[in-house]
Amino acid sequence: MTKTIYLANPYGFSEQQKSALLPPIIAALESLGLGVWEPFARNNQVDFQQSGWAYRVGQKDFADVVAADAIFAVVNGVPPDEGVMVELGIAIALGKPTFLLRDDFRRATDSEEYPLNLMLFTGIPEQDWRDYYYTSINDITAASKALAKWASATNG
Repeated sequence: MTKTIYLANPYGFSEQQKSALLPPIIAALESLGLGVWEPFARNNQVDFQQSGWAYRVGQKDFADVVAADAIFAVVNGVPPDEGVMVELGIAIALGKPTFLLRDDFRRATDSEEYPLNLMLFTGIPEQDWRDYYYTSINDITAASKALAKWASATNG
C-alpha cells in the first residue's frame, strides 16, 4: 500500500508559484514512492462562486491531514503561511511523521537552536532533528535523511 503525504504549502495562491515551485517538490516526493496529497489540486473541484466554499475547503484540508500518513510542510516566509501552520499543528497533535522544507535563509525564531519557532519542531525527534528538516528541494530524496527512510520502511 502506498504511503500518503500531505504537502502543506502556500504555493497554490499564485499561478506562477503553482506552476514553477510545486512540480519539483511533488516530483521529489513521488520519486520516493509516496502518494502526494497537494491541497490546491485536491480542492480544485470546489465552486468558488458558491456560498460556503471556504468552509468546505477548510474541512476537506482538515480531513486530508487526518487521513494522510505524514505531512511535508513548506515553511518559508517570516512568519510562514498561517494555513500551513494550522495544518502542521493538526498533524503534530495527531502524532503524524513531520517533515519541514525551508529554503528561505531568513531566521524566524528566538531560539539559538532552531531556525523557526520552536513549536514547529515538536513533531520531530529532539535528537537528529536536522534529518527531518530540508533546506533544498534536492535534499528531499537524500537517502540519509528521515523522509527517504520513512518512505522506504514498510507499514507495520
